[in-house]
Amino acid sequence: VKLVESGGGLVPAGGSLRLSCAASAITFPAYAIGWFRQAPGKGREPVSCITNDGITYYADSVKGRFTISRDSTKNSVYLQMNRLRPEDSAVYYCAARDAPLGDIRAVVSEYEYWGRGTQVTGSS
Repeated sequence: VKLVESGGGLVPAGGSLRLSCAASAITFPAYAIGWFRQAPGKGREPVSCITNDGITYYADSVKGRFTISRDSTKNSVYLQMNRLRPEDSAVYYCAARDAPLGDIRAVVSEYEYWGRGTQVTGSS
């Protein structure tokens, strides 16, 4: 299983970025996908997750600003991030877990496969 994130970068506060996670060697429809982030000196935390049947989770800190979506035809999941804040700065990781329909989990330890991450920096 391989997960590759892309789309990170430096953006001024209030700006937008769209992260992509491309999955390979995976039965994509069987997997729930999550986005997590880790800032320097902090633990990895959930940002947003989506199940194989489209149920979503958002951390309180990103609700109303971030949108997760998935495209099974491209084996990809996206995270649209709007109104970015300096505190959103972190390495963003996508992760996958083999999950039954409707089983949404936003817990780091529940995810089996991880990408290498992409850096997002929101400048003040």
